[in-house]
Amino acid sequence: MGARLMNRSRRSLAPIVAVSAASLAFAVVLVLVRLQWTPLESADHATAADLNGVVAGHAAVVRLIRGVTWLGSDGVLWTVVGVLALVLAIRRRWRLAAYLVVTSAGALVLDPVLKDLVGRLRPTVAHPIAHGTGNSFPSGHSLGSIICYGAVLLVFLPATSGRWRTAFRATMITLVALIGLSRLLLGVHYVSDVIGAWAIGIAWIGLTTYAFEVLRRESGRPVTEPLAEGLEPEAPADLRPAEPERVHGRHPARTAGAVLIGWVLIVGITIGIGELVTKRGGGNVLGDTTVPQWFAAHRTPRLTRWSLVFSVAGATQAILIVSAATCILFLALRRRWRPVIYVAVVMLGELGAFLTAAAVVKRPRPDVAQLDHHLPTSAFPSGHEAATCCLYAALAILVIGHFRGWWRWLALAPAIAMPVLLAWSRMYRGEHHPTDIAGSVIFAALWLTATYMLIKPNLEVPAVDRRAPPRHSVAAAMFAHLRRAEMIAHLRRAEMIAHLRRAEMIAHLRRAEDA
Repeated sequence: MGARLMNRSRRSLAPIVAVSAASLAFAVVLVLVRLQWTPLESADHATAADLNGVVAGHAAVVRLIRGVTWLGSDGVLWTVVGVLALVLAIRRRWRLAAYLVVTSAGALVLDPVLKDLVGRLRPTVAHPIAHGTGNSFPSGHSLGSIICYGAVLLVFLPATSGRWRTAFRATMITLVALIGLSRLLLGVHYVSDVIGAWAIGIAWIGLTTYAFEVLRRESGRPVTEPLAEGLEPEAPADLRPAEPERVHGRHPARTAGAVLIGWVLIVGITIGIGELVTKRGGGNVLGDTTVPQWFAAHRTPRLTRWSLVFSVAGATQAILIVSAATCILFLALRRRWRPVIYVAVVMLGELGAFLTAAAVVKRPRPDVAQLDHHLPTSAFPSGHEAATCCLYAALAILVIGHFRGWWRWLALAPAIAMPVLLAWSRMYRGEHHPTDIAGSVIFAALWLTATYMLIKPNLEVPAVDRRAPPRHSVAAAMFAHLRRAEMIAHLRRAEMIAHLRRAEMIAHLRRAEDA
């Protein structure tokens, strides 16, 4: 008992020691930087010059480093934190959502305040390959990444176990280290800037984690080891993206093969329509010549502005945002991979079909003044129209199939209105013929039907019971054998008890007769 209490006290002191050590390290670095200690300044400048000489002149390496440093930018970090906090709130894990937001917000406060207090200038290198804004100490990317990704690690650690937990830790630590290294390689920070950012970041995470543990203790919950088991070890089901599903009907590999075959056939039909219209249509099928000319002759500044709004709503960036939001919300609400797979397959298939058909048909744009210039693809089919039809129709299919209540039918409104408005805007702006729009609608209808029938996104498949043994395995056979053995033993015990009771009754009757 004494050894157990001693181990527990050591574990409770470990976070305090770590926070104190990180705070002390940051204080030392801060004082040395503020006093411009000569050995530190010399080492920082020499390291910055050496790293700049290694990277400068290698364009591919610089692009890779920029990609890594982008993962530590404010936009990426707050997108990650915002999405995960929304998922936690939807699943009613309010404390974890608040912890994630409050801890991450610390980076927004600490970074500008410390930079203004220290006022250190950024490095000057011989071959500049990047330019940073503001002062140098501490590194904002390093500080934000260690705080945000560290908070994500502590919140979602209970969702993993075994090797996956080790891999999760290693991934987050490696990501933070690479982001800090990228700031050095780009020549926008000194080594002491990154080290100071990591030190104050660890101290801040330790402080907020300690406050979270105090709240748990006051609410009567057991004390945890955040680095070993996460902040709330009792919440793994709510922290996993989705529960695994039992295989229902066709095997996933066979379903993927059927989807691929269907995609090839539908793309072939779409290309055939395009070739038929462009080479044998006579030039004015469905008003291919007159409709764009009529729209071009009736343009007004107000209609032009609205056409731009709807065209942007069907552009790649908007489609990606709505698709990602749909996947995230369905994961948070339904906890199933099937709807997410359905949306991903539909949209990736649409993109591949559009690029393939446009490259084969190579139809020129309408012969009118076009409001969008230098478009990279040809006219047939309309990528905006196809993507909009697929996305909003898929969203309506999922909402109507997965939810109950009259309001679910409202999902039909954008599924109908958005394709119509997109079709008008693309023809109004002189980018597409009516048959381009018709070809996109036909493709979307065929592709949505095929993927719906094969993937079955609204199928309610029961989740796998992790406590039950897998089917068709040695463990399942042993489990069934043990159950049968238990039932047989139970029946035998019942027979023995009944036999004893009969014997007691007979003995009781005999004693009564003798009396």
